[in-house]
Amino acid sequence: QVQLVESGGGLVQAGGSLRLSCAASGRTFITSRMGWFRQAPGKEREFVAAINWSGDTTYYTDSAKGRFTISRGNAKNTVFLQMSSLKPEDTAVYYCALSAGCSGNGCQSPLRYAYWGQGTQVTVSS
Repeated sequence: QVQLVESGGGLVQAGGSLRLSCAASGRTFITSRMGWFRQAPGKEREFVAAINWSGDTTYYTDSAKGRFTISRGNAKNTVFLQMSSLKPEDTAVYYCALSAGCSGNGCQSPLRYAYWGQGTQVTVSS
């Protein structure tokens, strides 16, 4: 089993920054990808960013490119999402997820992720 625990959410003004963290424990895989998704009220869960095990390959949704950065911690079982230039439309519950293996656009589908954290609320005020 894998457990994922997110932290770092909160309330921030538009233009501000937040750093989300996700700590994975239990059985993880060297081929795994870890990703961040978000879900706003009344909307479907959407992909934000993903990263491979070594941290040298990343994927971003268009709205995150240039503003968000996903990275791995030195221990590989921690993933960060640095969010800058936040907008009110970034308001959502952000979820960390782990996929046993995906590549390219496949990493954007929540169906490729078997393990999920409980989510952390990010609220951006205008």
